[in-house]
Amino acid sequence: MDPAAAAPPPRTGISLRQLLMSLGEPLVELQAAPDGLDVEIRSVALLDPEDPPMAHPGELILAIGARGRAAFPALRAGGRDGAAAVAVKLDAPGQAAALSATAVEAGIALLSVRSEARWEQVDALARAALESAPQGRPGEGVEEGDLFALAQTTAILTGGIVSIEDTANRVLAYSRSADDDEVDDLRRRSILGWHGPEAYLSRLREWGVFQRLRTSDEVINIDAHPELGIRRRLAVAIRSGERQLGVIWVQEGSSPLSERADQALLGAARVAALHLVRRRRELSADLTLTRTLAAGLLEGSTGPQPLASHLALDAARPAAVLGFSYGTAEATPPELTRGEVSNLISVHTAARHRSAVVTQVDARLYVLLPHLPRSIDTGTLRGWGQEITDAAGRHLGLSLRGSVGCIVPGLGEIPESRREADRILDAMLSVGVATTVAALPDIQAEVLVSEVLALLSAHPEMRDPRLTALVTHDSRNQGQLAETVLAYLNAFGDVRAAATELHVHPNTLRYRIRRAEDLTGLDLSRPDQRLLAMLQLRLPPAD
Repeated sequence: MDPAAAAPPPRTGISLRQLLMSLGEPLVELQAAPDGLDVEIRSVALLDPEDPPMAHPGELILAIGARGRAAFPALRAGGRDGAAAVAVKLDAPGQAAALSATAVEAGIALLSVRSEARWEQVDALARAALESAPQGRPGEGVEEGDLFALAQTTAILTGGIVSIEDTANRVLAYSRSADDDEVDDLRRRSILGWHGPEAYLSRLREWGVFQRLRTSDEVINIDAHPELGIRRRLAVAIRSGERQLGVIWVQEGSSPLSERADQALLGAARVAALHLVRRRRELSADLTLTRTLAAGLLEGSTGPQPLASHLALDAARPAAVLGFSYGTAEATPPELTRGEVSNLISVHTAARHRSAVVTQVDARLYVLLPHLPRSIDTGTLRGWGQEITDAAGRHLGLSLRGSVGCIVPGLGEIPESRREADRILDAMLSVGVATTVAALPDIQAEVLVSEVLALLSAHPEMRDPRLTALVTHDSRNQGQLAETVLAYLNAFGDVRAAATELHVHPNTLRYRIRRAEDLTGLDLSRPDQRLLAMLQLRLPPAD
């Protein structure tokens, strides 16, 4: 048998025609297609306005933040580099003509995205269309088709309007509706990336709909609620054994659902399960390999070439590491929370940089940023990190600290960037820093003090035994002499300021300072003894 015949066919993309048939309204509208609708789309890329305009062959470029004429550079770069299409948002109807003319001149398709649509949702649905597209050699059928085709078939069989979602309520695919008036507000918001009406979602929780979907295979009927702008729906869980993989929702349009809608929906759920199980296996295997290679590179146990080859990256382009740690050194959130944080970081960094890889090493999460633009600076990366820590606090109620490692010339120097990110996080967790995200220049002094304290902690012989005796005395007698000395030194000898900090009378503070000197023989008028005391008294108490 010819080994080549047994090898799986290479994965290909989808045509612009297929993408439009899958997405179309209400997300995108075709403005120009100078090379026709059979242009192949192989991947999706997010282009930030701060990035230099560039593309790869076959890409669908989502020009985030570049409305109207600001998208001209993306169109010209996409045409130059062989991209398939560029998607933009329009500020005004009259902009479409100028953008279309530029697209035709550049030889690239132009799509306009609804202004209220979320770029994250456009990105997710475009990738879903690519990932679920049937693969095979010409002339071969694929038994299940793709998720968008399944949604359309289910819509025909049920007489309704179909959405397929995962367990996080993210839309994976949906059917097309000939009449937009048939679509209710909940479906429209779901596809555009908004949240559904909270009053309706609360009702679904009250009625136990989500609980029944988690535990049952039956089709659930949900009555219409005109006061909420919600039409009648059917819902069924997509399951693999006992595990729920997602939900299929069928909204009733202007006509009643078919008599056999329940039966059609059960069949659709079983076919959808095959898709999602297959997709999870493929994505899980690829993601595991990517994260393993990234972790090896961060730790210095693996060179840059395996990851560069796997992700088709230029190892000689600038790279950097963002590090993230939980709010305190002792914080160890449950596994579920760790997964949520990892997903949150992945979504935010993917929106900013197409090649970002998120992986965990020990208790910390790292974002490896390879193939960076040569013009990027630390301030931009700090901003990305700040977006992530703010989102973690806002959506997960979690305190994250972030660090920006140095930008290095290539992937081979990534361990250096990781070491710098770790130095910053160590300082943020040990000496206390007001900011939640920092680069080394922001907190250089705190990092160095933290490292000196770590050295003193690891080498007891480098400590002054008089200061050690002072801390021991306080511990045995429930005293506050060491705390008072440190507050006095931190206030540069200002008795009133130190007394205010400790909420004691200035005379009480003076007495404690004299008492500490008498007990230990310290002379706090000497600069060297003051310096050592300021450092050593910052050490955490021994267990």
